[in-house]
Amino acid sequence: MCRNCDYTIHGAQHHFGWDNSIAPAERVEPGAQIAFHCMDSSAGQLGPSSTVEDVKALDFGKINPVSGPIHVEGAMPGDALKITIDSFAPREAEGSAWGWTANIPGFGLLADQFTDPALTIWKYDAKTLEPALFGEHGRVPLKPFCGTIGNALAEPGMHSIVPPRRVGGNLDIRDLAAGTVLYLPVEVAGALFSVGDTHAAQGDGEVCGTAIESPMDAVLTIDLVKDAQLKFPRFTTPGPVTRHLDAKGYEVTTGIGPDLMSASRDAVAGMVDHLCATRQMAAVDAYMLVSTCGDLRISEIVDQPNWVVSFYFPRCVFE
Repeated sequence: MCRNCDYTIHGAQHHFGWDNSIAPAERVEPGAQIAFHCMDSSAGQLGPSSTVEDVKALDFGKINPVSGPIHVEGAMPGDALKITIDSFAPREAEGSAWGWTANIPGFGLLADQFTDPALTIWKYDAKTLEPALFGEHGRVPLKPFCGTIGNALAEPGMHSIVPPRRVGGNLDIRDLAAGTVLYLPVEVAGALFSVGDTHAAQGDGEVCGTAIESPMDAVLTIDLVKDAQLKFPRFTTPGPVTRHLDAKGYEVTTGIGPDLMSASRDAVAGMVDHLCATRQMAAVDAYMLVSTCGDLRISEIVDQPNWVVSFYFPRCVFE
């Protein structure tokens, strides 16, 4: 963690939703290194001793808090923020770093198939980041990252934090990890940057709607690129992005058809069925597990009228 950061944004300095009228938590010059004390995506409604009853009681008006906003001096519409993601430090509670994964009714790729709430609490070592135990079934390799990271929109008023947007936001890209450099379009003076929704691990797609949701301190360096004219976020990774998962190969299911969403659902449902059959897992447990470490990929999108979506589940979880 950063010992000599230029600024610290504390957990209480957070907001819900994007609104360019929110007063900045801090005004900084380009090049500033900032420590953000990010809350988990439940804003503290869930903790290491929570039960499924707490999932039922979630207040969705307090989902996905983001720390900030940060006014970057000199940032103007048409510019881009260059965000260097320096490090993550999971916070501990009850003697351990922790996180949660939930099936929230009405949310997730297979929401129509999984209608009851469910909850898994994870415990892991904050220093070593050794793979986290998933019940009796396996161990999930960890790779901390920030799920929500973005700038304020030009449109006035309050906008939901849930959908990703052209200026970033709830991107849920697991490769926004330490070492990655992210570029975000600026639409308002000062950019009004915020970050939160830190995760200990997630598969590409976050298919059940949640990852390993885990409160963390994140250190970011914020620079400014003038007149970048960037239409959407882009990023550069420092090296391989799946090395922590690749060692033992993958189990892969597919979905095939003319609609990518339907094919994605079929691929994920196929993997849930496979894990239930081969690992004797409860379906909802398999659904939550694959959300934390399995990857949806578009394998083919040119051989019309049908496209192929594949779901990759890393064998190292069970070996």
